[in-house]
This record gives sequence, structure tokens and C-alpha cells, in this order.
Amino acid sequence: MDLQGKTIYGVLWAVGQELSSKFIGFFITIILARILSPAEFGLIAMLYVFIAVGNSLLDSGLTSSLIRTAEVTQNDCSTVFYFNLLGSAVVYLILFFTAPLISMFYHQPVLTNVVRVYGIALIINAFFGIQQTLLVKEMKFKTMTMIQIPSVLGGGILGIVLAKLGYGVWSLVWMSLINSLISTMLHWYFSNWRPILLFDSKSFKNHFSYGYKLTLSSLLDKLYQNIYAILIGKFYVPAQLGFYSRADSISQLPIGIISSAINKVTFPMFVKIADDAEQLLNVYKKIMLQVLFWMAPSLIALCVIAEPLFRLVLTDKWLPAVPYFQILCVAGVMYPIHAYNLNILKVKGQTSLFLRLEIIKKVLCVIGIFCVFPLGIYGLLYFQLIFSFFAFYINSSYSARFINYPFKKQVEDILPTLFISGFIGIGCFFLDKVLLRFDFGDLLRIMVLGLSYFISYFAVCYLFKLSAIIDFKQLVLKRLAPLSTL
Repeated sequence: MDLQGKTIYGVLWAVGQELSSKFIGFFITIILARILSPAEFGLIAMLYVFIAVGNSLLDSGLTSSLIRTAEVTQNDCSTVFYFNLLGSAVVYLILFFTAPLISMFYHQPVLTNVVRVYGIALIINAFFGIQQTLLVKEMKFKTMTMIQIPSVLGGGILGIVLAKLGYGVWSLVWMSLINSLISTMLHWYFSNWRPILLFDSKSFKNHFSYGYKLTLSSLLDKLYQNIYAILIGKFYVPAQLGFYSRADSISQLPIGIISSAINKVTFPMFVKIADDAEQLLNVYKKIMLQVLFWMAPSLIALCVIAEPLFRLVLTDKWLPAVPYFQILCVAGVMYPIHAYNLNILKVKGQTSLFLRLEIIKKVLCVIGIFCVFPLGIYGLLYFQLIFSFFAFYINSSYSARFINYPFKKQVEDILPTLFISGFIGIGCFFLDKVLLRFDFGDLLRIMVLGLSYFISYFAVCYLFKLSAIIDFKQLVLKRLAPLSTL
């Protein structure tokens, strides 16, 4: 199978993996949200930053270096495996002994024990990091699907049972641990790789020199992503953080499905064509426009149906999260674009520049956050929206040096999709006002608004012959052509 065919096959399985696991996880979360209170979700959200930081130490720099390396040896894998395992133990011990300080910071005594149990997932996850990396490197997304679905299901079923039995926040803790445990066992079952008793200092230095800057960049990014949760958890009641975290997680659903799936495929693919500047530009441009073509309408449509969706799915107790959700959806539109610009820097080996950009953006962001904090939660949310566009400007300005795709040209290419999706979204908001007069039920409102939005969107895109819809049409026809000869 050639590179294009392998890429298409990988994308299909990666999207399938993300679709299945994310929707299963979303369905489980819906059930839990109907049983548990926003405050209990808020308690877990207070810990996201600590777990995210721990995972980024284990899953960013060195494993990315393995993917980027053309020929990975047993010495490479075993060395990174033992480093990750030792690192996870150190991070867990730090969490264990600082757990009382974390609970004091949030004024939530229950967090001491929650942190100490929840943090065990860090050590469990370290046991399958290499197997997962090798599966990504080899683009074996079918196998990853067979691993992820049982893991999400197993943890989710236990979480629901415990929530029904009245275990509250502990149902979310044990759900996470069982998910990690099942995932570890299945990675070892499906993977042929096993560590040997060897730590190669030369191999470690080689991967560390490339990866440590990505690790630092990832740490900055995780801290930035969770700074809102830290501030809301510190200065507001847990229920308020629960509303924010639920709005954020649901808004991330289409981003996680589309962007994560494409990222898994594109990074190893970009590595293969990194030395061909023209091909790299063409592939990058097509992927960026294709992702935005599906991402933008998905997020804007969710904005439109937000109120009936939350009431129907999560019940009335979650309605305060609706305006948060709508702002976060709009902010999320630009995430894949500036993330792909950063991928170019990683592929080109520009980890020093990658780190400098992350430092600059995060410093500016923190300054901005503290400036708008007196404006309340909405000040923080609107700043997050504005900064997502600013991050795109910075990232694209620097990646343009390596693929000859400047910021101005990228804006010209993405503007039609953004304009069409936004304009139709405004029209559907007015349509919703009409539906309210006739007292449509929530389910009917969602169906009418959703169908109206997507039919209008695809019709207008086809009318104006957007390159993304033409590329998608050609891809579908190309895949169906062999079937027509049968």
C-alpha cells in the first residue's frame, strides 16, 4: 500500500477509533451527569491540571522522538520505557505528599485522599506508553480501536454502578483507574514488544535532546489549558467549576474526534515527507482545510442547539453551563489550525523554536488572564476566545518559514469556511426564536435546527465550490471507483 493509501486507511481507522471511544465516553458521562452533581464533577476537575502535567511528562517529548526516529531499536524503546516508569513513580510521590496542600488550596478536605488514589493512574499509564507509541508509529489504528473501546466501556460501567450505589466523586476516580488498567493489559496483549533489562545512556541523550523541549512545551500548554479550572476552582464553588468543565469537555468532543484522529496520522506521515517542501505544503494545506471544513460547522451547530441539548441530555441542573459551552465552541474552531502549524515545527526538528513560542504565548496569556479576572468567568471565557485567534497568528507566522504558507495566505484560505459556518449559525439562531413561539419540544428543536444548519452549510459550500468539499468529493469518488468495477 502506498503512502497515500496507507494514510487514508489510517485516517479512517483513527476517526473510527475516536468516534467510537469518544461517543461511548460521552454517553457514559451523560449517565453519570444525570446521577452525580455538578459539584462532584467540579472536584475531579480541580485535579485535571496535576494529572495532565504528570501525563505530559510521560507522553510528549521522548515518545514523539521515537515516532520521529526512522529506525527504532530495542535499546531505544527499553530506555524510554524505564525512564517513563521511573518518572511516573517520582511524579506520583510528589502528588502523594503534596495532596494535603492541594486540598488546602481548594478548601476541599476530601481531595487529599482523592489525589492519592486518582494519581495511581499515572504509574499504570507508564506501563503501556511504548506499546502505544509503536502502534501510532506503525499506524495500526485498528488495533488501537480494539484496545480503547473495551477500556472506556469497562471503566464507564464500573463508574455508573458505583455512582448508582452512592459513591459520589469516588465513582469518577475508580472509573479512571479501571480504564487505565484495562488499557494497559490490552496494550501488552496486542503488542509484541517487551522491555529488556537495559538502559542505554547514549540512546537516552539522543531522544532527550529532541524531546525535552517538547515536554517543557507540553507542560506549559497543560498549565495554560487548566489555569481557568484552577482559578474557577479556587475562587468559586465546586459546582461552578463543574459547569465549566462539563461545557469544556462537551465542546472538545468534535475537536477530539476530528483533530486527534488526524493528528495521530499526520505526524508520522509528515515525518516521511519532511524533506519535500512542496509536497509537505500541499498535504498540510489540504488537511488543514478539510479539518476546518468539518470542525467549524460542527462546533457552530452545537452553539445553536446548546440549550435544548443540555436540557434534554443532562437535565435542567446543567443549564448554567450553556453560555460557557457556546463561547468555548467558538474558541475551539481555531484549535486544530494553530496546532497543525506547530506540528510543522516538530516535524522540521525545530523544538527550540517550538518551546520559545509556547513560552511567549503562555506568558502573554497569563498576563491577559489576570487582567480580565476581575470581569468574572465571562471575562475569562471571552479572553480564551480572543487568544485562540492570537495563537493562530503567532504559530502560522513562524511555521511559514518552513512551508512557505504565510499567515495572510492561510487566512484567505480559511476565511470562506469560517464566514459560511458563522453566517448560517446566525440564521439558525433566528430560526430558533421562531421555533420557540410554537413551543417545539427539545428533541424536535435539535432535529430541525441541526438539519437546517447542515443542509444550508453544505449547499452553500457546494454553490461556492469550496476547495475542501471538492477534495472530499474527489476522495470519495476515488475510493468508490474500484467498487463500480465489481
